[in-house]
Amino acid sequence: MLDLKFNPACIEAGCDEAGRGCLAGPVFAAAVILPDDFTNDLLNDSKQLSARQREKLRHIIEAEATAWAVASLDNHKIDEINILNASIAAMHLALDQLSIRPQHIIVDGNRFKKYADIPHTCIVKGDGKYMSIAAASILAKTYRDEYMENLDRQFPVYNWKQNKGYPTREHRDKIKEFGITDFHRKSFNLADSQLELHFNE
Repeated sequence: MLDLKFNPACIEAGCDEAGRGCLAGPVFAAAVILPDDFTNDLLNDSKQLSARQREKLRHIIEAEATAWAVASLDNHKIDEINILNASIAAMHLALDQLSIRPQHIIVDGNRFKKYADIPHTCIVKGDGKYMSIAAASILAKTYRDEYMENLDRQFPVYNWKQNKGYPTREHRDKIKEFGITDFHRKSFNLADSQLELHFNE
């Protein structure tokens, strides 16, 4: 069971992103504030869950969260400002959209930039420790997967409905065969299969 909050004394938003290691498509980020009485035994880091479990949790989070928001930055912006800056900027955009202003922010990972005047804490593997970060990871992941599945209808040769734009061997082979689209990240190494990442479907 994950902890509900890092700082129980205040209104706390958890933030996470999805799609940082992809060769194509946007990076998505989410911010979630959960009620103090929220419980869910299934809630965990999105990478530890099946696609069906993530979809189930997405509906629960959207229905029961005190506030939640999802934002994205496209591949062109990623190429312009780099993926780390784009990931943080997407989290800031999600925080902008929250209907309630948090008093503290917890972020998955070890890098973040100050948001307004709100204190924040970076937590390595935070999506496996705190419910609000786990909830944010699930929203970011499910919204991004849905986006890539829709994009797959325009570009079926890359099999984005399956690999979601991650650097699988198949995706790299298709880039070599068919070239790139306007949705590929040109600042990434798109063809080197030595850099293949393992990802969770």
